[in-house]
Amino acid sequence: MDSLLIYGSYGYTGRLIAREAVARGGSPTLAGRDGDRVARQAEELGLEGRAIDLTDGPLEDDLEAFDAVLNCAGPFERTAEPLVLACLEAGTDYLDITGEFPVFERLRQYGEAASAAGITLLPGVGFDVVPTDCLAAMLHERLPTADRLQLGVKSEYGFSPGTARTFVELAGEGGVIRRDGRLLNVPAAFRSRTIDFGEGPEHAVTIPLGDVVTAAHTTGIETVEVYGAVPEWSKPLLSATDSLGWLLERPSVERAATRAIDALLDGPDGTALATESATVWGEVVDDDSGERHSGRLRTPNPYALTADAAVSAVERVLEVGVENGFQTPASAFGSAFVTELAGVEREFLETDTEGSAMPEPAD
Repeated sequence: MDSLLIYGSYGYTGRLIAREAVARGGSPTLAGRDGDRVARQAEELGLEGRAIDLTDGPLEDDLEAFDAVLNCAGPFERTAEPLVLACLEAGTDYLDITGEFPVFERLRQYGEAASAAGITLLPGVGFDVVPTDCLAAMLHERLPTADRLQLGVKSEYGFSPGTARTFVELAGEGGVIRRDGRLLNVPAAFRSRTIDFGEGPEHAVTIPLGDVVTAAHTTGIETVEVYGAVPEWSKPLLSATDSLGWLLERPSVERAATRAIDALLDGPDGTALATESATVWGEVVDDDSGERHSGRLRTPNPYALTADAAVSAVERVLEVGVENGFQTPASAFGSAFVTELAGVEREFLETDTEGSAMPEPAD
């Protein structure tokens, strides 16, 4: 991994990834906007560090010495495109750990340009979207005629500053689902259902994760919804984020929220990383036959899995190579990629041909 640049290396998740890379014998170069923070981290880990401001451009001179860039700096709506454009010019593979669906959709549109440039664009190599993308691919392999896909996520992990800043950035934009090949903007918590994450039925609502883009690319299924487990009483609060979005869009309020996040949050501690877990559920349905298949993945703490998955993805890109163009984790490495990560357990559930367990799309 000596030819890897980790951008945003001094954030919470970036630190986990940098330490994981070093633990595996790699010597990546660290980078970020804050030169002092990069320098301190580089000295601590015995690595090279560089100050790179994405607003200074052009950036290709900063990247041409590297075979791959791993972007860990969110919100990715601000950082992904400048780095991708520079990677296209420099001939450098691009990876990131985003879960933001607008970023996946935007980078997907650079797929042909990436193929022409001889590089791979591989966003979402963290908890978003490695487990969900791989589970979607597994279920599609079991039911290739599936018309619809639903995914669900349950986790009790705490937020890192980067995740919280992304929430502030996207607050008020509502939700999104994929229906018949089109991304549809919908209200927050647009639809609810019960999902058995392994301990009986639990309430879940639609959330705007990137699988509405990536799962369609991976499987070809054009109707996709993603759910998150929440207490039933919380749905009105989630729906209220639509009406409060205008407040967080005010620059002064956004700056104040960001300062508070940086002061109060640092992400899960070592105990939480080692002991907490998450569950990913998925279901595919063939509308004509009524057949459905479902399954679950149990994973370590999402931040711990992100560090493992991101470094493993980089290793494969650098050592084995991946097809050029836009890729998802499962399209790049196969559906079994997630099961090769530490602490991941897979379970396929009973099939049913009596009818769909998924609600019909609302008008």
